[in-house]
Amino acid sequence: MLNKTESAPPRANTVPVGHNSRNRSSARRKPRLGARIEPFSRDPIALTSEDGEWLGAFDLDLDAETLKALYRKLLAARLLDERLSVLLRTGKVSFVAPAAGHEAAQVGIAQAMRAGHDWIFPYYRDIGLVLALGLPPAELFAQHMATAADPNKARQMPCHPGSPERHIFPVISSIACQVPPAVGMALGAKLRGSDEVTVTTFGDGATSEGDWHAAVNLAAAQGVPVVFACENNHYAISVDFAQQTHSRTIADKAHAYGIPGYTVDGMDVLSVYYVMREALERARAGHGPSIVELNVYRYGPHSSADDDSVYRAREEVDAWKQRDPLLRLRRLLECRGLWSDDEEQHVRADIKAEFDRAVEEAEASGAPPAHWLFDDVYAEQPWHLMQQAECLRAEL
Repeated sequence: MLNKTESAPPRANTVPVGHNSRNRSSARRKPRLGARIEPFSRDPIALTSEDGEWLGAFDLDLDAETLKALYRKLLAARLLDERLSVLLRTGKVSFVAPAAGHEAAQVGIAQAMRAGHDWIFPYYRDIGLVLALGLPPAELFAQHMATAADPNKARQMPCHPGSPERHIFPVISSIACQVPPAVGMALGAKLRGSDEVTVTTFGDGATSEGDWHAAVNLAAAQGVPVVFACENNHYAISVDFAQQTHSRTIADKAHAYGIPGYTVDGMDVLSVYYVMREALERARAGHGPSIVELNVYRYGPHSSADDDSVYRAREEVDAWKQRDPLLRLRRLLECRGLWSDDEEQHVRADIKAEFDRAVEEAEASGAPPAHWLFDDVYAEQPWHLMQQAECLRAEL
């Protein structure tokens, strides 16, 4: 029997062109933007049909090479998820957070951002997002495998990458704890007069945490350049959406803070890209934050420690897989004569080879040196840590 709240994937629609008049505080501070996508739509915004037809009320302005590159990023995210599961089963990784089904949301966010300029405060399922933002696969695998090639010195549990030089804030395990620091980063950018925009991602369960509400409230009151992107897969582990919030959508929560809220078909990478692009442009122009809700679905369990069969039916999972984000973009490419089975096989082989090399590089770096334990604790290492480090070296 299907879960009563998720008996079928949510209906999506095209969205009219226009500007949101509800965000009165932003309208007073800055001139109105010529927005093309209306906030607070009744149904999720979808710009591509499941057959690959462009539905937007404006022209698809991405060229053929960009569209093909988008598909490659989706495919790389899916194959990365599969490779991590293999590494788990072979004992080389101790934990994974499956991300299949989230690819369009994550790649669409990355495509809309200025990689290395804007900041991302991701959550633990965002492997496709950080990969699309340019984090090298070898670093990603090393982080999961806790080897010396991990720039964060193997100090985090798997699924917790970070990269200061790429403006990727290290993932935090505690739910919603990345959201207040993201607002702090955005407030700092505003005070410095920088055009950096911060994006923070989270699941639907995070919006029931106090940290989330405090952060959104501060961001709205201060008009800081941040976009709150919710990857709503309809489950906070085993708790379904209707049990952890009474809001019709996550985007509806934006009304309380006087900011725009967008509900998007997160299985459509182009919808995600265009809505996120608009939210980022709005923030960059000084119009403050937005909430972007991306309706997605995780095909796998919450984590490798979860048995999802106890709280959702297999028919529900199968129904969502019919709306697969990779199939949707591939159909659009095929309709435009931009993709073929031969190209599919070539790209898959290329990604596999890249991941093979990355895993080898991560493994070859070996275990992290024990003396790293004492690094980065103080700017200047005090005498007692020097003494302890010397004792450890002697012991080893």
